[in-house]
Formats: sequence, structure tokens, C-alpha cells
Amino acid sequence: MTIIAGVKGRRVWDSRGNPTVEVDITLESGAVGRAIAPAGASRGTREAIDLRDGGKALRGKGVDNALASVNGPIAAALKGMDVRDQVAVDQAILALDASPLKESLGGNATVATSLAVLHAAVADAGLPLWKHVASTYDCTPSLPLPEIQIFGGGAHAGRRVDIQDFMIMVPGARSFDEVMEVTNEVYFAAGDIMEQRGKLAGVADEGGWWPMFDSNEEALETLVKAIELAGEKPGDRVIISLDIAASEFGKDGRYRLALEDRELDQGEMIDMLGRWLDAYPIASIEDPLGEDDVEGMREFTRRFGDQVQIIGDDYLVTNAKLVEEAVAEKACNAVLVKVNQAGTVSESIDTFRAARKAGWGAIVSARSGETEDVSISHLSTGLGGGQLKVGSFTRSERMVKWNECLRIQDELGADAFVRGAPLADTWWGKQNKKDTAA
Repeated sequence: MTIIAGVKGRRVWDSRGNPTVEVDITLESGAVGRAIAPAGASRGTREAIDLRDGGKALRGKGVDNALASVNGPIAAALKGMDVRDQVAVDQAILALDASPLKESLGGNATVATSLAVLHAAVADAGLPLWKHVASTYDCTPSLPLPEIQIFGGGAHAGRRVDIQDFMIMVPGARSFDEVMEVTNEVYFAAGDIMEQRGKLAGVADEGGWWPMFDSNEEALETLVKAIELAGEKPGDRVIISLDIAASEFGKDGRYRLALEDRELDQGEMIDMLGRWLDAYPIASIEDPLGEDDVEGMREFTRRFGDQVQIIGDDYLVTNAKLVEEAVAEKACNAVLVKVNQAGTVSESIDTFRAARKAGWGAIVSARSGETEDVSISHLSTGLGGGQLKVGSFTRSERMVKWNECLRIQDELGADAFVRGAPLADTWWGKQNKKDTAA
């Protein structure tokens, strides 16, 4: 009854109005699993290819070729397989495409199928997805600490500011509900400040405010003021997290800050970020240097790795081998896990395990082009990942994932919330040992 009887791909639409791939896996029992591929705007060069049709129709973003992969070779290979063996199913998918980045099938085809298989397994078993993940991969489930965007920038907001994400975390909260309450206050305080200053351009791709700042640092200054206006002391319950996404404006160790009309070399870029770490309550920073700047990432980690969480996204592209190399090189101390960046569930979990084996953090993440799919809320919880990044605090494709965590909290209990534990090794965690131990 757990045998795959049918595989069906269809075209649906994401949060940016672009087409994407949805897959249904139907079992002999009649149970159906369904998942949708997200899409990123800021993409690492070594991540799975988002296969698009090209041409004039739909601005070249059609997914007919990816759907042909699902409804043709993938469907033929998976029919008759046992849905409970996620690794075997994913290996069958991978065997169809010898290219390292899934250029033939398309990463959007493979990830939607792989996730749909996971959903079909739990539909047949009658279990919540997070519980199935925890059991299958021998993990202790926990409610993650959200990382929530307040200001969008970079590729997510017309590059009005160079830095991609200005976010907050609330490691001092006692429950997931409390994180949501505090974030609500900070988010709308930030909007009020920007509107009063005449610097509000709207809402960015991931739901954060689309700013009209005169410098990148002005965003940090404004975020601190928003935290204060919300009645919080910056660095106490609420801290700042940044996604620099340096590969978007850096190459060969040179970094062009278009907003400020200046170019920095590797050392100057590290020094600028170091000054920000000294001046603002930043406990986490993602892709501070470019994906091609190994020396820079190593130096940044050497200087600041005992103070802040340093996350590799474009630098590691949810690849277990790259995580192992970075561990050996002492570059980063955490990895961002994006299932579509790898292309299958199994590859993503391999990356998660490689990070955990090294004592690293592992942050499950959404993409800027998202949908109503809530898979990552369950993956983060079931794996006990500790942190979850899905964007901001508006737009239903973001809120559906936060709201799903609240539903999971009803099953797991508020005590399953990790609080500040994922940041135990940062300056915040060292100053708040009671919270990180809770």
C-alpha cells in the first residue's frame, strides 16, 4: 500500500507571480503527497539549476521543460518504488541526471518531487510531517528560533540597499508565540519610523519593508531605533541578524557598494563588518564575503567566529562536501539549509548532518520566491534544527510557515521551543547563559 502508483507534475505560481513546479505523488493506498518548488533570486553558482524554458513567453520563466522531467523520466523511474525509502527514491531521481547541478532534469523538478515523496509517506502513515522526520532520521524534535526580516535589500528589493536582509531574532523569548508578538511590535515600529522620515518605498519580495536609505548602515541604525520603539532593549531579548549576500556585489575579493558609490577590498570589507559587529547587537551574519573568497571567509571566521554565528549560504549551497571542506578550512560555523539549493531531501539532510557532526549550527531556510508549501516548518522542527528563516512578518507565503509552527507548538508543547540555545556560542549566549540553557 506504500508503493508509488502515480507521479503528476503541474504548473502553479509563486509569490512573485512566476510559474513553478508542483508535484503530486499518489500511492496504491490512495494517499497523496504534494509539494511545490520555491525559487531564489540571489543564487549561488554551485546550487541546483532552476530549469526554465527561456524565450519570450512568461519572460523566459516557463517550466514546461521541468514538468516534462517530472511527468516523463522521473515518473517512470519512481512508479513501483516504496515511498517509505526516501534515500532510495532520491537516488533513483539522481541517477537520471549525471550533471552536478541537475541541469538536465532541473532542480525545481527534483525538489518538488522529493518533497512530495516525503509528504506521501506521512499521508499514508497518518503522522505529522515533523514527527515522521524526527523518527526517520533519529532526531529530537524542537520548535526553532525564527530569524525574521524587517528590511529587505539586495536582489529582494531592487538593490536599493546592498545588504540583502536586515533581520531580528528573539532568543530571549519564552515561547514561539512570544517571538511572534515581539516581532510584530518591531516590524511595525520600523515601518512607522520609515514612513515618518519619508523613506518607505513599500514591501520587498520576502515581506520586509522596502527601504530608501542613504547608506547601508542607516538600515542598522533604524533597526536599532525600531527595537527601542517597540519597548525592547537592543541586545537583550532581541538581537540583529544580517544576510550580507556578498556574492551579489563582490568578485575576486573586491566589493562594490553601489548605494554608497564605493569599492572595498577584502580587508576593508572585513573591517567594515567588524565595526558593525562592535557598534550594533548583531549575533549572526550570513555570507559576509563572496562565495569565491575562501581566504576572506577564513579570515572573517578567525577574527569573529567566537563572537557571532557565521552562516554559509551561497558559500556552501546546502552541499555536505562543501561543509566538510569549510570545516577543515575553518571558514564559517553554521550552514543555511535550502532544500531546493541541493535538489533533494536526502542531500539536504546529509548537509544538515555534516554540519551537526562538526558542531555547527544548521538553519533551515525558505527562498525569496515562495508558496503556501509548509515543508520547511516541519523539516526544521523534526530535525531539531534550532533555527528557521522564512522571510518577514507579512505576506501569506511567509506567515503560513510561521503559523504552521504555532500549530506544531500545540502538539509538541511550548517547552519544545529552543529559546536562545542555537546562539549559545555567540556573545549573546555567553551573556545570557540562563536563557540558552533553558
